[in-house]
Amino acid sequence: MKDLKNLNKKRIDIDELQQYLNISNYMELVNVVINLINEEVIIPIKSSKLNGKKPALYNRYTIVGEKEDNTKFVLELSYGINIKLDKTYYLKNIDKYKEDRKFILSLSKFLDERLNLLSTQVAANERSFQIWEREKFLNREGGKRILKNLNLPEEFLNIYDTTQPLSYYSYNKNSPQKILIIENKDTFYSMRKHLIKEGKGIFNEQIFTLIYGGGKNIYKTFRDFELCAEPYLLHRDNEILYLGDLDYEGIIIYEGLYEIFKGSFNIKPFVKGYEFMLDKFIEENISLPNTKEGQNRNISGVFLREFTQEYRDVIMNILSSNKYIPQEILNIGDF
Repeated sequence: MKDLKNLNKKRIDIDELQQYLNISNYMELVNVVINLINEEVIIPIKSSKLNGKKPALYNRYTIVGEKEDNTKFVLELSYGINIKLDKTYYLKNIDKYKEDRKFILSLSKFLDERLNLLSTQVAANERSFQIWEREKFLNREGGKRILKNLNLPEEFLNIYDTTQPLSYYSYNKNSPQKILIIENKDTFYSMRKHLIKEGKGIFNEQIFTLIYGGGKNIYKTFRDFELCAEPYLLHRDNEILYLGDLDYEGIIIYEGLYEIFKGSFNIKPFVKGYEFMLDKFIEENISLPNTKEGQNRNISGVFLREFTQEYRDVIMNILSSNKYIPQEILNIGDF
């Protein structure tokens, strides 16, 4: 009988199979198909449905490829990999092991020969380079997936994630002092320019340090605030103020910062800055832009409670109208 693998195709329909095997009698075809199925040469594709004849055959079949001998890889996994790595997943998924083998062997070699390096905590990218000679492999190129498959927790590698460096400008380094976190880059630059040039407060507040927040990225940066900030910024009597867009997202960013800082520092919205934004909008009868799509609107009262009822009403009216005041309503001429 002709070998179906010589067709170099993965699927075949019943008529093509009959023609290829040169079988004219239907009952003979039925017997041949049954034998091929039993011998795991073909597998019926049940979604192709039956052909309506008696006895019925499926209309299409998958041609089973030759099974590879994976003994070498099974033995390697079982006896050649560091004992700290759980091989269960890869023993059940040898094809996945062959895909990831290079990286698993690198990890195993590291654990065999350089385990002592784990006693020193290093950055995730640094550890990634130590193990795989690819600094981004752990976080971006499949390293975490492989660790999960090997049931090895990331904590075992004794690593820490690095955040964006804290970008700030201090007019002086006295403490205690007022520190203003600014959400957007343009406003940060304008206020910094004002402090450098004028050397005086902002909206009659004596602010000595400006910190650039960068929107939602601020959370990662400020979780390490006490590790990367200079001592004068960490004085417990400092007052931390926040100024961002007057929209749901900006308010939620503040509320997230409040949760980070509330146990250690006195943090509040920069009320005078927000009031100036609101007054400017009203006095100049500015047509506000629409709120960005998909914003989380689940704000708490932490932000609004710092304002008078009059300003609260204006803020809620803007938000409920699906409008917002961007921080860029402010410019250097306003401070």
